[in-house]
Amino acid sequence: MKTLRIGIISDTHGLLRPEAERHLAGVDHIIHAGDIGRPDVLAALRRTAPVTAIRGNVDTGEWAGGYADTELVRLGKRSIYVLHDLKTLGIDPVAEGIDVIVSGHSHKATIETANGVLYLNPGSAGPRRFKLPITLATLDIGPGGLQPLIHDLADR
Repeated sequence: MKTLRIGIISDTHGLLRPEAERHLAGVDHIIHAGDIGRPDVLAALRRTAPVTAIRGNVDTGEWAGGYADTELVRLGKRSIYVLHDLKTLGIDPVAEGIDVIVSGHSHKATIETANGVLYLNPGSAGPRRFKLPITLATLDIGPGGLQPLIHDLADR
C-alpha cells in the first residue's frame, strides 16, 4: 500500500498564506475543517489537490450554502469524519467505525487518541489570533498506520 499524504487545514478566515500553499504542495488530498472565510481559498487549494471542505461558524455567505456542517470521507481505507467544532460531535466514532475525527474552531493544534480514534485539530492557518502559532497538519496513511504531524508555518 502506498502512503497517502493528507493536508489538513482550518480557520483560514479568508487568508490562504503562501507558506500554507507551499507546505501543502504534493499532498494527495486536502481537508479544510471550516471557517474558510472566502470561496477563493478553496479554489486555490483545489489547484493543489482534491479538497473535502465543511463550513464553519463564520462561513455564512451565499457561497457557503453548498457546504455541509460535517463530512465523512474515506481515504486510504480509513474513515475520516470532519466537523468544525469538536464540542458539537453528535456521533459515537467508535460505534460508527471512524478512524479519524478532524476538527477546527479552537485555533489550538492538537493530536490525541481516545478509544482507538485519532482526534486531529490542525490549529489555525489564517490570521493570527490569541497569540497562538499559525499551523496546519499532515496525516500520512500507510502501511505503518496513521502518522499525524502539526506544522508551524513560522518555521518555514
